[in-house]
Amino acid sequence: MNSKTIDEILNKIKAIDFHEDFDTIVAIARGGIFPAALIQQRLLIDFEILWLNFRNEKQQPQYEEPVLLKPVNFDYFNKKILLVDDRSRTGKTFDKGIALLKGAMYIKTLVVNGKADYSLFDEECFTFPWRLADT
Repeated sequence: MNSKTIDEILNKIKAIDFHEDFDTIVAIARGGIFPAALIQQRLLIDFEILWLNFRNEKQQPQYEEPVLLKPVNFDYFNKKILLVDDRSRTGKTFDKGIALLKGAMYIKTLVVNGKADYSLFDEECFTFPWRLADT
């Protein structure tokens, strides 16, 4: 399986031309936490975690739809949110996250690999440099 270096990902994050302002970055756990933390270092805004799970460690769906593992315990009402995940192919996790955050002013999505409002890459699956379990 292909992989990306942290430098390749950092360079993509540095080059993003955001067309909106955001109040909060919301990471979809677990995969979105690391890339959201990198983006938070660039934007210097609040960072929250949305605990959703859809796929197992082999990236195969383990539920019919993403499951909320912990209650949403942060204020998102009327906020401008950047929702971040590591990969998105079907969009189901983003769809669930957007539904759970209904009441936000707006939500834009960012993914390291796949389809979103902002995509760093849209390629075949590759290993993320922060996935120590895959090395």
